[in-house]
Amino acid sequence: MAGDATLVEPNRPRLIRQEIPLRRLPRGFDGLTIVQLSDFHYDPYFSAIPIAAAVRMANELKPDLVVLTGDFVSAPISQRVALARRAAWHAEPCAEILGGLNAPYGVWAVLGNHDVFSDASQIEAALRRSGIRVLRNGAVPIERDGQRLWLAGVGDVLVGDDDLDQALHGVSSADAVVLLAHEPDFADTTARYPVDLQLSGHSHGGQIRFPFLGAVYLPRMGRKYPRGLRQIDQLTLYTNTGVGTLFIPVRWNCPPEVTLITLRSLHPVDS
Repeated sequence: MAGDATLVEPNRPRLIRQEIPLRRLPRGFDGLTIVQLSDFHYDPYFSAIPIAAAVRMANELKPDLVVLTGDFVSAPISQRVALARRAAWHAEPCAEILGGLNAPYGVWAVLGNHDVFSDASQIEAALRRSGIRVLRNGAVPIERDGQRLWLAGVGDVLVGDDDLDQALHGVSSADAVVLLAHEPDFADTTARYPVDLQLSGHSHGGQIRFPFLGAVYLPRMGRKYPRGLRQIDQLTLYTNTGVGTLFIPVRWNCPPEVTLITLRSLHPVDS
């Protein structure tokens, strides 16, 4: 059992398929597919294997869009600057693996709390060199069949770098919006805005889950909505359980996850 939790389960990502209807999604985007990956926590001995496996799985799915919802590295418990910068060096090999992802609408990311606690600028630069674009309190339009969907992202919530007003500046309140936010419990704030879907990570789903008891530990801002699909008023939230592991390379009843999301429009199709 212990061997499975250390050697088997952490290295075998599972595919989770979700069909998500969005009330404001233009019918031209019906069937749009998004692969979500999250919480990589790169190290050369443990997480490199599931990250590479997740990239292969993602490419086999041929998604329209790939989103990465933060924590590419693991910040040290110590706040020493030298240790934090050393952790940020792991962004380069992590980004090199993730640079193999392919999608016609691109690969987009937000940073997580561990990224910001180490060296956000170094991590963002590594991702950019691998063709991965980072959204920090901004939004980009995605055009399809003459219609528009917005992809937005906020800075990390735990370090106070989030600004949803700025992220949505210039976005029409009539347009559908998919928001990337590392911490899932931010959904309670997001629900007050014209956002249709929030995609998050952060919690690892608990990483170790016991039957009947649930997660051994959940981080702050990842305790209310730790995994899976939720509805908060008009907002739909999906929390991915992550690819890597934190502190100990163990997963139990909570394998790494590759999420394939298919968006569905509620608009009637012309006959």
